[in-house]
Amino acid sequence: MKIEPFLRDGAGTDAAVPGAPGVLAEPLDAGRGESATHAAHAAQTAQAAQTAQTAQSVQPLIDLRGVTKTYRSGELAVQVLHGIDLQIYPGEFIAIMGASGSGKSTLMNLLGCLDRPTSGTYRFMGRDVSVLDRDELAQLRREAFGFVFQSYNLIANATATENVEVPAIYRGMPQAQRRERARSLLGVLGLGDRFGHRPGQLSGGQQQRVSIARALMNGGRIILADEPTGALDSKSGAEVMKLLADLSAQGHTVILITHAAEVAAHADRLIEIRDGRIVADPGPQTARAARALPFTPPRERATPFADVGEATRTALRALRADLFRSVLTLLGIVIGVGSVIAMLAIGDGAKQAVVDRISAMGSNLLLVRPGAPNQRGRGVTATLVVEDARALSTLPNIIAAVPEQTGSVTLRYSGQDHATEVNATSATFPQARNWQVARGTFFSEDDERSYAAVAVLGQTAANALFPGADPIGQHLLINNLLFQVIGVMSVRGASPMGQDQDDVVFVPYPTGSLRLFGQRYLRNVTVAVADTARIDDTQTAVHKTLLERHGVEDFQIRNMSSLIDSVSETQNTMTVLLGSIAAISLLVGGIGVMNIMLVNVTERTREIGIRMATGARTRNILQQFLIEALVVSSIGGAIGVVGGLAVATLIGALGTPVQLNSAPVMLAFGCAFATGLVFGYLPARKAAHLDPVVALSTE
Repeated sequence: MKIEPFLRDGAGTDAAVPGAPGVLAEPLDAGRGESATHAAHAAQTAQAAQTAQTAQSVQPLIDLRGVTKTYRSGELAVQVLHGIDLQIYPGEFIAIMGASGSGKSTLMNLLGCLDRPTSGTYRFMGRDVSVLDRDELAQLRREAFGFVFQSYNLIANATATENVEVPAIYRGMPQAQRRERARSLLGVLGLGDRFGHRPGQLSGGQQQRVSIARALMNGGRIILADEPTGALDSKSGAEVMKLLADLSAQGHTVILITHAAEVAAHADRLIEIRDGRIVADPGPQTARAARALPFTPPRERATPFADVGEATRTALRALRADLFRSVLTLLGIVIGVGSVIAMLAIGDGAKQAVVDRISAMGSNLLLVRPGAPNQRGRGVTATLVVEDARALSTLPNIIAAVPEQTGSVTLRYSGQDHATEVNATSATFPQARNWQVARGTFFSEDDERSYAAVAVLGQTAANALFPGADPIGQHLLINNLLFQVIGVMSVRGASPMGQDQDDVVFVPYPTGSLRLFGQRYLRNVTVAVADTARIDDTQTAVHKTLLERHGVEDFQIRNMSSLIDSVSETQNTMTVLLGSIAAISLLVGGIGVMNIMLVNVTERTREIGIRMATGARTRNILQQFLIEALVVSSIGGAIGVVGGLAVATLIGALGTPVQLNSAPVMLAFGCAFATGLVFGYLPARKAAHLDPVVALSTE
């Protein structure tokens, strides 16, 4: 350890030593002069030894040796500091004075661990600072330093209390405790009635007091004040300097950066810097170390997620700060999430509607039609007869095999005509098709055997011929043949092809075949299966029976269960397509979130620098901006969910089939959350890796 500064401080210069050349004018005799010289030398040596002993007993708080700083811009290099040697001891009140461009602010950034020297060594309490990483430097700033800036560097959308709390957030102090301490500090500094005021509502002097309170929040053992009175009037400047002097008297180490001699005069040690070199330094005052505040090495206190709540509150403040832009940011997420929910609800509803219609026809049915499987067009259709249906009805696992013969007819009653379709079938039709009679009865097997002229109407046909009247027992003409109405079927609705299934009239097969169609060939045979788990085996048995009867495969078998599966797959594809189209808007919304977050990082670069100067680690900044992106996406997702459900409900009320369930809602909201996480990471990472000193200097 060098002791020359201490010798200068404790023993004075050679010119002050008695007997030095040019000091004494009158000659002395040799003996007396030699004695006086020896006495003076002995006193000087004793005083120097005492000073050296005192210096050796106190470790420098800050020790700079040969420190340089060079800024590079491309190939251009500018050296700002040239070999700085400086020792600062606990409890000192130091002023570093120099003109603009002399390097004093650069030196302060190095002292406060906001920047790193290009060369040389910086030891803090004996530890080489160069071995510390970004987070360890942040920890050192948080525990040891308090910054007071010329431009105050307060967070614009935070209150005075919230600004003061910032360093304690990153230290892991509980919210109630830090709130109480922040208000206590503001009260001591005369701002007891300004707790909830934002920087824009405070005068310059009041803002500087807030920054001083912030510097003291974690103890402020070392106060670094950069031109603290530069932006203040003379009265406010005098009050701030008195506060700094009081802090020094209480044991804080105060380092004042200034260009004004009258400000520097408040300090006990004045260091002059010029052109990046220290040109004057009276040396450290180790005697003040005894009253300095004790300092223990910083230790980690906060957990990685200790300040999640504060980050969330910061995100909400940022949203409120520019409400219009926030709404536009949310809009992309809202539209995306709402579209996904509405589209999936419509797709699921359409699928369910088709499946329900096919299922209403019977999911346990095998439809046997005439014509070879590879037959194109209509071809030969005279291949199925009623005896085929009777043969199939004897097979195991078959409830009924219903012959069906259809054609267009005209119904007439009391001068009213109605064109419809007639279905000549058997008495087991309601059982096979699971289609019940609403009024009256269906014809029986006796009616079939006796060729009875009876008819059962569908609801549409009944309403067309008998509006508001009961058709049971009435007689009508079917193609000019008289039939009696014995029943009306229940409402069936539209078929999967969109046809009205209720616009039909049923008659016994023998009657229709003989009296209406004049042919014995069937349009199809409907086979109702008892156990759908064995429907494939039953289909094989039907195929084998008909092949044995016909000798050739002049028929086709359609499995309704397989048809439902095929339709479901098709509708699922359509639903995925609709959802994908809607997801594109969600993707665009995510890109909007990333864009806005990048703008936020740019606009709030100084705030990021403030947080880093007060002890925020890399993960704190990363976490804060990620949470902001997640808050934006979550709020947008929640609004989108409500909007999507509302739109889907409205569409359903207008007659379009929709199906609402929790899966699309959870999917859409989860996608919104993931969008915020993915698209918020890049801006958050950019913010977390900013250089503190560069961030603070951003306008």
